[in-house]
Amino acid sequence: MAEFTVDSVIDGDTFEVRYGWQWSGQSGTRIRPTGYDAPELHELGGQTAKAKLASLILGRQVELRAARSVDRDRLVSDVYFQGRNLADYFPEYQ
Repeated sequence: MAEFTVDSVIDGDTFEVRYGWQWSGQSGTRIRPTGYDAPELHELGGQTAKAKLASLILGRQVELRAARSVDRDRLVSDVYFQGRNLADYFPEYQ
């Protein structure tokens, strides 16, 4: 388990963390939470999903648990915010 500060939000289900992560010989700053799939920015609801994620975690601490893989330079991992799985905040995208 590792905690990171969220530096920027890319879209509704991708964000960057300060100082980066290391997993299975790879490293980076982008995270893709498991458990939900928000619309892309150009799709209906994409900007809303990004704004919701930003209002929730931007500048705050998240905890990464159970990394699964690296996909397109993003660590795919269970992400927790304030003790809850981040996916629980986005039931509309599960």
